[in-house]
Amino acid sequence: MKLCMIGTGYVGLVSGTCFADIGNQVYCVDKDINKIKKLNSGISPIYEPGLDELIKNNFNAKRLIFTTDLNKAISASDIIFICVGTPNKKGTLNVDLSFVYKCVREILLHTKNKKIIVTKSTVPVGTGDEIEKILKKKKKLFSIISNPEFLREGEAIRDFRYPDRIVIGSNNKNEFNTMKKLYSPLISKGAKFFTTTRRGAELIKYSANAFLATKITFINELANLCEKSGIDVEDVALGIGSDSRIGSRFLRAGPAYGGSCFPKDTKGLVSAGEKFKTNLSIVKSVIKSNHDRVNLLTKRVHKILGNNLKNKKIGILGVTFKPNTDDMRDSTSLKMIPYYCKKGAKVTYYDPSGEKFEFKKLKNCEFKKNINDTCKDTDLIILLTEWDEFKSLDFKKLNKKRNFIIYDLRNLYNPKEMLNKKIKYFSVGRPNFN
Repeated sequence: MKLCMIGTGYVGLVSGTCFADIGNQVYCVDKDINKIKKLNSGISPIYEPGLDELIKNNFNAKRLIFTTDLNKAISASDIIFICVGTPNKKGTLNVDLSFVYKCVREILLHTKNKKIIVTKSTVPVGTGDEIEKILKKKKKLFSIISNPEFLREGEAIRDFRYPDRIVIGSNNKNEFNTMKKLYSPLISKGAKFFTTTRRGAELIKYSANAFLATKITFINELANLCEKSGIDVEDVALGIGSDSRIGSRFLRAGPAYGGSCFPKDTKGLVSAGEKFKTNLSIVKSVIKSNHDRVNLLTKRVHKILGNNLKNKKIGILGVTFKPNTDDMRDSTSLKMIPYYCKKGAKVTYYDPSGEKFEFKKLKNCEFKKNINDTCKDTDLIILLTEWDEFKSLDFKKLNKKRNFIIYDLRNLYNPKEMLNKKIKYFSVGRPNFN
């Protein structure tokens, strides 16, 4: 099939590349000329394991085309995917759909033949209805479908190839066959093809992310109780996660959730509830608890190093919200590092995805190109993101200081082993802070 992906952000670029890899001709469109130039030169604007190679292979096979020419891309395609950003409006829970609606108006300008428009972007309930209103003058030319993505950053290619389910929402049942044909290579490998109404699909995406965010928040709140009551949260997580009704995934205590989806989508779901006069009190509590978690873990350093952080040397390993991505959105580090610098600490940090512009202007903050330089002579080492290269470090070799301390926010290490090595060690959800 011939596809057009409007937007070459995370969703559009990964989905477009993977669609090309299963045999479709895909136009990836973006207004950012520099981004398209880089993509045409084989340079990906995002960090995602395995993506660079897929882009090069499918670009060379002429199945993947990067362009700024929207008219050409739409004219040559049967199905148009909207993959633009849907952020929260600043200071509110509301979702900013201006990019989506602008995109729809541009599609309207360039369409002469019948097209299927698919919202891949995460959008609130009723967005498809609003799109139909914009297209009402040429309504017969379009079918509007909701096909939310469920790609995890760092695991996106595998998630595309082997999805748990493919959700298609349409008020026109005739279009289900077209989408089933598109996804047939994945369905043949066992992916469940799930159809529902358009509003149903829109709500499924928000509900899934809000539920996963709730699991993370729940185990983090239990971790606080475990610390006070002398219990290991990992025992609790294993004990409840072994129940098939609950499941073990997303029950790892640690920092607040972050990234491009959970913070935005929990707020978007609450906003949708308000629109339909429904109080989603659990989701509201999740948002508040997650916000409080960032402050709690950031300020716990005072219990480790004391109230005065001036001239204390702090080395931070990992600053992205999760490993295998360069995404900094709503990462705990965005609160943590500026706070320590403001308190007079000297902060060094290292992340495998590179230096971050968010910290470049901070006083007393320096990016290091390796683990050794980050940890050398520090008073405190903070393990913030669980990149694989942080999971088996010899801290005694990394830091020659006699009384350095480790603050492990991902529970990567065993407290007893740290005790045997005479390393002062703090973690999360274990009896450290009681």
